[in-house]
Amino acid sequence: MASNIKGKSPGKESPTEPFKRAVSGCLRALARKPDLEVSFAAERPGLMGGKVRLPEPPRKLSKAEAAIVRGNADSIALRIACHDAAMHRRLQPAGQQARAVFEAVEQARVEAIGARRMEGVAKNLTAMLDDRFHRGKFDQITERADAPIEEALAMLVRERLTGMAPPAAAKKLVDLWRPLIEDRAGKNLDKLESLLENQHQFGDAVHDLLESLEMGEDRSSDSEDEDESGDEEQRKQQSGEEGDSADSDEQQRMSQEDSQVSAEDMPDSASEAVDSPTADMADDSDMGDAETPGEPQRPRNGGANEPRGPDYRPFTPKFDETIAAEDLCEPEELDRLRSYLDKQLSNLQGVVARLANRLQRRLMAQQNRSWDFDLEEGILDPARLTRVITDPMHALSFKAEKDTEFRDTVVTLLLDNSGSMRGRPITVAATCADILARTLERCGVKVEILGFTTRAWKGGQSREHWLTAGKPPNPGRLNDLRHIIYKAADAPWRRARKNLGLMMREGLLKENIDGEALDWAHKRLLGRPEQRKILMMISDGAPVDDSTLSVNPGNYLERHLRWVIEEIETRSPVELIAIGIGHDVTRYYRRAVTIVDAEELGGAMTDKLAELFEENTPAERPSSRNRRRVA
Repeated sequence: MASNIKGKSPGKESPTEPFKRAVSGCLRALARKPDLEVSFAAERPGLMGGKVRLPEPPRKLSKAEAAIVRGNADSIALRIACHDAAMHRRLQPAGQQARAVFEAVEQARVEAIGARRMEGVAKNLTAMLDDRFHRGKFDQITERADAPIEEALAMLVRERLTGMAPPAAAKKLVDLWRPLIEDRAGKNLDKLESLLENQHQFGDAVHDLLESLEMGEDRSSDSEDEDESGDEEQRKQQSGEEGDSADSDEQQRMSQEDSQVSAEDMPDSASEAVDSPTADMADDSDMGDAETPGEPQRPRNGGANEPRGPDYRPFTPKFDETIAAEDLCEPEELDRLRSYLDKQLSNLQGVVARLANRLQRRLMAQQNRSWDFDLEEGILDPARLTRVITDPMHALSFKAEKDTEFRDTVVTLLLDNSGSMRGRPITVAATCADILARTLERCGVKVEILGFTTRAWKGGQSREHWLTAGKPPNPGRLNDLRHIIYKAADAPWRRARKNLGLMMREGLLKENIDGEALDWAHKRLLGRPEQRKILMMISDGAPVDDSTLSVNPGNYLERHLRWVIEEIETRSPVELIAIGIGHDVTRYYRRAVTIVDAEELGGAMTDKLAELFEENTPAERPSSRNRRRVA
């Protein structure tokens, strides 16, 4: 007898699964790594820990969308197959801007190798680049100050190596820079095609290109090679070559280990590569303890803050600006950018909101209402009206609510708006600041949100003014500051909410001069009437401004930052705390915490604020000189 019960049919696979398998297979073949792990997610594509992450394709996949996904896969595969990370680390320059160009041009080189050999790869890469520039709003840029030179140079190098014009969305960007680059470095660009297959010679040629663009002042490879060769000859004369070979093997082993991490964590495009915290320099003795790509060299001084010295100053402050976020772009664009921010981190908002609610409960627990009675003025106390009835001559009794300690508090969140924060870090920082501002406002704590960056790359009008003045030596700070007020302390959160979307604007994030920004935020706090003042700095690196550091001592900006920190921590009533994203800030700040991933920012901010609010009252707290350091 036949059964009427039907067997369970196997689950249908997603319509995109065959496409994913095909893309993964092509990526492994092109990278020459058959065991390479490939995953698809609604996140930024990249290479992390030896695992490739590609964008999740939509269920209804168009040809254009398929080409974009394949382009991302081809870009990463070519980086794996045609790029020597150890050699790249040895060749890269020290300055942040020069390094950004070097990274972008190297990515253009590896992509050009694949594009010249395979027509399909060339089409995929073009689709991927056009989509990336379109999403970054590069097609709306009208001023050179908002156009990253590294992106323009990468497209000009791609044009030279493949003969293909820049993608449509990058045309405006390239046109803004083309006249200057062709005039100064056209001959250097022409030399690159013959060196395409030789990464070492190509890297040397890129250094020549940087020098022609006046960006080669902090080139470190030549001087390091000369120093190493001189030391080697001296050691040979003194003790033979045995010890040298052992040292050389050890250095090579360490370099290979460091470069392996850098290669594994290398993002899929040049602009993302320079933002990756894993692009750090090797911890060589002659480089100090530098932690981030553009960080100036610093001596090992045990973390002691140095005096500022008499020489720190801006060459000219007349081009600096302190501006409200709503004055930097139109209201319609702010609304669009805020919507984009909300979509990017819809999942993170729930996590941070839960942390913020936990902080709110801890604060509200301290907010039990208490009253002072039998006062001569205040709110009439009805419980004591019986006195007046029994004795009409008795004076009325009043009461007043006691002030809750933490409610007489203002918190300033100072956000690093430098180019190295681009992508996930700045998005997370904006969302965390937004949610914490809303939470603290509910508890009666006023919050101010500030950002700091520069108006231009490579110095802007300040540098032009210095050049016009005949390049006087030791000019001081050579860039135009841009300090942004996203939310004033007295402004309600609902009015300032959309301002935080400005951080998503392409071209806003440039260089970071932390010392002056910290001093600016500190002075704003000192002018507040609240009894307790808290300043939280959120940054992902040391102060970097290539224009300033190229004509001043290498520790010029960092020394000033240390001096400002010392002044606040030892002489100011402001409580200073810092959070470093992928960067050890405990060397600067007594009260600091370092997180590895931007995703940890929400938890770190809420935990540190909760710790501050749960401490003793200001009158009972120890002085800042005796305050213990939180690592």
